[in-house]
Amino acid sequence: MYSVRKVKTKSGSVAVQVVQYVGHRSIITKHIGSGKDELEINALRQKALGWIDEHCGQLSLIPDQKQRVLLVDRSDCIGVTLHFAFHFFMCCIDECELSHLPRLLLDLAIMRLIEPASKLRSLELLQNYFGIQYSRRIYRNIPKLVNYKTDIEHCAYNVAQKKFNEPFYFVLYDVTTLYFESFKADEFKNQGFSKDNKSQQPQIVIGLLVTQSGFPLSYEVFAGNTFEGKTMLPVVERFIAKYPQIKPIIVADAAMLDEERLTELREKKISYIVGARLANANLELVKCIYSTLNGSHGAMARFSSIHGDLVCDFSNKRYKKELTDLNKLIQKAEELVAKQSLKVKAKFVKKVTKEKIELNTELIEKRRLLLGIKGYCTDLSEQQLSNELVISRYHQLWHVEQSFRMSKFDLQARPIYHQKRDAIKAHVLICFTALIVEKSLELTTKLSLRQIRFLVMNITETHIQDRLTKETFTFHSPTKDILNTPLKSLILKWNLLPH
Repeated sequence: MYSVRKVKTKSGSVAVQVVQYVGHRSIITKHIGSGKDELEINALRQKALGWIDEHCGQLSLIPDQKQRVLLVDRSDCIGVTLHFAFHFFMCCIDECELSHLPRLLLDLAIMRLIEPASKLRSLELLQNYFGIQYSRRIYRNIPKLVNYKTDIEHCAYNVAQKKFNEPFYFVLYDVTTLYFESFKADEFKNQGFSKDNKSQQPQIVIGLLVTQSGFPLSYEVFAGNTFEGKTMLPVVERFIAKYPQIKPIIVADAAMLDEERLTELREKKISYIVGARLANANLELVKCIYSTLNGSHGAMARFSSIHGDLVCDFSNKRYKKELTDLNKLIQKAEELVAKQSLKVKAKFVKKVTKEKIELNTELIEKRRLLLGIKGYCTDLSEQQLSNELVISRYHQLWHVEQSFRMSKFDLQARPIYHQKRDAIKAHVLICFTALIVEKSLELTTKLSLRQIRFLVMNITETHIQDRLTKETFTFHSPTKDILNTPLKSLILKWNLLPH
């Protein structure tokens, strides 16, 4: 036990010392100094107390104003908050140049990142986790958030360009659907071809444009019964109109392969790479492709087609998979023909009369010739874009598919509970904002949102209150483990460590 002792010296001054009592003896541990008046002596005493705090971590028997004592027996835990997680995502929002947006939009986007839920549940979690309180009257403000769409897309473009140095020679486009927790349709939320196997429920169609690495740039919301081929041009034209200095090549899958759409792209001088539907090609062209590639793994060739240049390649891995699938379909067709099952539809079966079916041998032959072969259409010549580059860029489409998975599963963008058009669009905008933050973190840390969410939500603040004095003490979780992860650089950069 250490204490401060004052001793009068022969010169008349008062010496201030830190002493330690051992048995009945006092041992001088530290001589602080001597003072002649009360002001000097008090200053030396404070210095001595500071020395004890620094070297011993000992609480004084007579606490001063700086010391706070928690008596566990008369204290209660009054709550656990996740302010660290909130500030972590807010810092990322700031880096994505989004912090000027309405606080409601940002708070709802953060809840999509931390614990996706309905808007009502999100408001409850904002209060429970962060002490942020909203009244239910904010529902009237949610539809107004759609006015910030252009601003948010511009921020996304700037982040992709400045932070990640994204080139815009190529942009990727794809379409998905989001269904409603309802069976009541209207002109906007309507039944259509569902990518979620929810054909009985109304839906909307989302067209999304992303960079080569999958960073979201722009999107549009369409009525649920819109043919996906008609969605690409409005999104692409709007993007190019905003940034006329760039002329990107649009990469899309075979669903966009429609001569009318591709003609429109060519007329507007927008270049493209789209997946080809080789099954629809004439048999003569299929035989030419087959003989040219000759079943050689990695072989590539270019042909003329009505959709522009047709680039094809052959893969052994693709061949083995497609052969297995084809044999299963042929076996099923043969069984149906043997039984003359007219009520069951199957590939490679054709009707001869109303009461007789037989194998479609021409279609089977054509399909065998195409085993292992994939086609890609482009309006660019080989001098402008090599076969290798055409195929390489097309294979990057998985990035936009990943963005849709992130939206649907990580951010739980579906099902949608809103009914009015602007509220529906505001919901999509909130998810798009959260997707910008999620993709930014993924590209920076190489961690998934699930991994990041687990790490930051483990850093909590526990609040303990003294029942008698009502004084509240806050204890932070240890940050040692999280500093051994890829999040360390961001945490130190943003100065997020508890003080």
